[in-house]
Amino acid sequence: MDKKENSTWMDAVNGIAGAGESDSEEGMKNSRMPEAELPPGQGKTDMNAQVPVRKTERYQTGDAAAVTAAQAVQATAASGISSQSRAAGMPGQPVIPETEETKRLKESFWPVAPWALVYSVFYAFCMYRNGAGITFPFFVAGSLLFFCSSFTKLGITLKKGSCFYMIAMLLLGISTFCTDDGILIFFNKLGAFLLLMSFLLTQFYDTSKWKLGKYLGSICVLFFASFGELGRPFSDGSSYNKIRDKKTDKRVWYFAIGLVIGIPLLLLVLLLLASADAVFRQMTDKLLRNIYLSGIINILFRITVLFFAAYALTAYLCKRKIREDVPDTRRGEPVLAITVTGLLTLLYLLFSGIQIAGLFLGQLRLPEGYTYAMYAREGFFQLLTVSLLNLVIVLFCMNFFRESKVLKGILTVMSLCTFVMIASSAMRMIVYIRYYYLTYLRILVLWGLALLALLFVGVVLQILKEDFPLFRYHMAVVAVLYLALSFAHPDYIIAKVNLANASANQNGVQTRAREEMTQVSHNEGRSDIFGGGAEGGSFFLAKEPYQDYYYLRGLSADAAPVLVPWLQEMGYKTEAFEAEDAVTYAMQHDLWEEGSRSGTVGFGYYWMRRLQQSTENFGVRTYNVSRHAALRSMREFLKK
Repeated sequence: MDKKENSTWMDAVNGIAGAGESDSEEGMKNSRMPEAELPPGQGKTDMNAQVPVRKTERYQTGDAAAVTAAQAVQATAASGISSQSRAAGMPGQPVIPETEETKRLKESFWPVAPWALVYSVFYAFCMYRNGAGITFPFFVAGSLLFFCSSFTKLGITLKKGSCFYMIAMLLLGISTFCTDDGILIFFNKLGAFLLLMSFLLTQFYDTSKWKLGKYLGSICVLFFASFGELGRPFSDGSSYNKIRDKKTDKRVWYFAIGLVIGIPLLLLVLLLLASADAVFRQMTDKLLRNIYLSGIINILFRITVLFFAAYALTAYLCKRKIREDVPDTRRGEPVLAITVTGLLTLLYLLFSGIQIAGLFLGQLRLPEGYTYAMYAREGFFQLLTVSLLNLVIVLFCMNFFRESKVLKGILTVMSLCTFVMIASSAMRMIVYIRYYYLTYLRILVLWGLALLALLFVGVVLQILKEDFPLFRYHMAVVAVLYLALSFAHPDYIIAKVNLANASANQNGVQTRAREEMTQVSHNEGRSDIFGGGAEGGSFFLAKEPYQDYYYLRGLSADAAPVLVPWLQEMGYKTEAFEAEDAVTYAMQHDLWEEGSRSGTVGFGYYWMRRLQQSTENFGVRTYNVSRHAALRSMREFLKK
């Protein structure tokens, strides 16, 4: 291509690109003009329309490449204008404005972020290898302190009713370090977490009309949606530094970065120096024995996770993205609900009549081949299932069908029949306990039946009075009953009741706890089930003393005040508890005969080993009331 052709090609490109720029600018001006001022026949500018190419005098027909290149430049300019328009909030994609809480969180990044870091370090101190120590209630209190302090910076005041959540959480924390029961510890922590989520939602939203489904759904949304805010500490920190670019702030950041780099480096050099010099290694031996690389990584991981989790949770709450209103879902035709519940209620009335006449009035005649224990065991789980199903049906009808007096009446009768079923299930369980003694599951069943009865009381009240605060009532009932169960220590009750019906002599040979047990008759009716079926008016009806020692060996330290004196009476060797492993010691010294590990002679050593394992790291930070009581009982046992 010669100079003349090259000049012609460049002029064509420049001319067409210039035409594109002028047309683009003209189009943007037209887009800002009111539609009424546009020239006749001209509507709103289409940003995706191709801008016409202005022909110049120098345009040559053979310069197809020049035209193509110019059109590419023009299309790029047009697309850039379109994207800028969308980013600026022009029609097509509106920009959601930030809430006041989000703006305040960014402005208060410096106090909130350090508080989150301190909170995460405090969590690692409290909970590292310490699931049920005295530090747990302090961690719960620290959690409340962090969020309440953050609320202060965000301009949020605590709402009425917040004290209920806070007191319940603190009581769960206290209960945790007062028990060694793994089941209670797990549910204590789960309950504290759910209460914390409900507490946070209450501060940012009007939850007065929320129901169980709305609460659970909002908790799930809050938990999972917070993962999308894990990068907020970086973005908020960057925005804060741009707003307040001060030397003191930069120095603090450099100091924090220096700590992050310097502490691991210090530990690494310490290990190297200790391996290089025997005298220095002897001086630092005690410190190094408590430092493990895996432990350091675990602690740093805990600190990192909780720091980002706490800040992300606060950041998502500030966005207020969860819908606050609860739509009225009562749109179903009540005739459908009346038909279904009416049929069920007729069946329940018939069944309730049999239960009242049989179990409660003493007119029950068992089928041939049945004992009262068989009859009781066969029924209580089925009745519990039906009672739970009735609770779901009643709540579903109340929430998804239009109001109807007939439907309310049927639901009320169904609820009353459910009370009879709950009572029948409880009586069956009591009969079964009288024959087979206590277990953890049987205590939970009785507790669950009591809870279910109180929940139905609230349901009946809302049927009769529509504005009754059912969810708050249910939350209060569950919290109070669970706290009562948690502080009651079921393992202690099981050991006390069961061992009271088993006795042993000093040689460890089991004897009968009662000289004679009365044979239960199938035709004696109420006196056998609810009266004194055994000689001497004993509550239990079993013909043999308690013998399930295999079950007792799995009890927690909560049972120590009962088990330790009983082991002493059985003649157990206390030296086994002082050994590294009580079971190994007992095997090496032939303290039981083959096949008797789960009997009266052997089960206690397995329980001692369980106690040894649970108190292995017992100290000031890991102090637990139940474990301390068990150790004190064992020490008193060792002195005798």
